[in-house]
Amino acid sequence: MNKVILIKYGELSTKKGNRNFFINTLYRNIQSKLSKFDVRIRKDRAHMYIEFVDSDLENIKKNIDKVFGIHKYHVANIVETDYESIAANVLEVAKNSTFKTFKVETKRSDKNFPIPSLEMSQKLGGVVLRNIPNIKVDVHNPELLIQVEIREENTYVYCDSYMGAGGYPVGTQPTALLMLSGGIDSPVAGYLAMKRGIQLECVYFEAIPHTSLEARNKVIELTRKLCGYTNSINLHIVNFTKIQESIYKNCRGDYCITIMRRMMYRIMERLCTKYKGLAIVNGESVGQVASQTLNSMSVINSVTNVPVIRPVACYDKLEIMDIARKIDTYDISILPYEDCCTIFVPKHPVINPKIEIAEEEEEKFDYNDLIDEAVENLNTIKVQEIVEDYNDLL
Repeated sequence: MNKVILIKYGELSTKKGNRNFFINTLYRNIQSKLSKFDVRIRKDRAHMYIEFVDSDLENIKKNIDKVFGIHKYHVANIVETDYESIAANVLEVAKNSTFKTFKVETKRSDKNFPIPSLEMSQKLGGVVLRNIPNIKVDVHNPELLIQVEIREENTYVYCDSYMGAGGYPVGTQPTALLMLSGGIDSPVAGYLAMKRGIQLECVYFEAIPHTSLEARNKVIELTRKLCGYTNSINLHIVNFTKIQESIYKNCRGDYCITIMRRMMYRIMERLCTKYKGLAIVNGESVGQVASQTLNSMSVINSVTNVPVIRPVACYDKLEIMDIARKIDTYDISILPYEDCCTIFVPKHPVINPKIEIAEEEEEKFDYNDLIDEAVENLNTIKVQEIVEDYNDLL
């Protein structure tokens, strides 16, 4: 029997004039994800259809589960649009299922089909009742829901439902740069940004020898996890050592974290210009640490005019951890390798910094030349979902 994966768009269906752009982007993203499989993909304004080889089904499902823009999908039987064929298939689906209560639900897109939807559901339900003993209809909470979609070219019969990743297809928004630290929060922020259609590039600040190669590899692995939701991601690695050492050598201790973040934002603005990024994305959560109070964010944010997106700003830590486990980044994030944001942390960092004091402290060293050097000498690697050895690229 011929089968098809029937994809439903969800939030994409709210689009009007630019709906085709969103659908075409989703189509290309699915094509890319399934390029290694023998599939045929068709699309219209309401659904997408994937014809596949049966032996590939489970692996195909794993791939499309990570494609943003899909609300839900079904593995449906393709049936000729005539009553006898539909009834026979519905009965076969029921016989292959275990249930005590059921419901048949029909949608008739082909208005030339002579039987209205409600009547069709009743007739098909009667077929099931007459041929399978000890069952009954439950229209409110059935154990088995058999759905029938009658279309002009074919009819689709299915009883399963798989939730998709939701959101908008990656690439329906321009590029933004994610500050990927290696902690729990920033990969989650990247995931949520991509879910809104944003194309990501990642930026990692390292301070060798104060940070380790293991910390760098940890960030590469986190980037690789995020690649599961897109094709590939450019990871820009910034050597932050001289800047960080200058801050801790010249500036008062309680302001070091504030000034360090201001330097990072200055670099991010330069990189947004260089790589055509329209926004900065990070994993800041309001009040979580000293640099993430509203006062701190205001002082730190003042050095850039680039919009800053904070997807987890109003999530608590447990909520962020739950998402990290869902996207399989949590176990990597908790590996004990420190990054720039966790080394040299003062005992009492300022939580209500003053912009005047931050500017006075920054005048104690020539940071512009250091920023120029960091931007000019960064390393970029293209990370893909398949594991590779990236050390030779650095």
